[in-house]
Amino acid sequence: MSTSSSATVSTKSTPLGKILVNGKGHTLYLFQSDQKNKSTCNGDCAKAWPPLKANGKTIAKGGVNSKLLSAITRSDGSKQVTYNGHPLYTFTDDTKAGQTNGQGIDAFGAKWYVLGTDGKQITKQSSSQSGGY
Repeated sequence: MSTSSSATVSTKSTPLGKILVNGKGHTLYLFQSDQKNKSTCNGDCAKAWPPLKANGKTIAKGGVNSKLLSAITRSDGSKQVTYNGHPLYTFTDDTKAGQTNGQGIDAFGAKWYVLGTDGKQITKQSSSQSGGY
């Protein structure tokens, strides 16, 4: 798998509202344990919740506020995309674009939530959500 130099952040309308997704349409999440512009998800956590990484430019599409997009350097030296200071992650159990199986899950010491275009977490639950762990 090649690492791309840029990352795309876009939006998708879901039952949870208009949420952030990556370039493949996969839902992006924040981790409540993270500090502003600092990721605390490493090791097994980062295997279950892969960080959205970018070595180059981050592209905003479809209602994403480019002023809220940035990147931080992770403990392993890689660059992770942030939105409004929240490090962004995908979820390995979201196997298809548009799934929000990670919404509200309590894992690795804190909860995971989707983000709205305003950069704030959306905490409501989806009626179609499958069970957690």
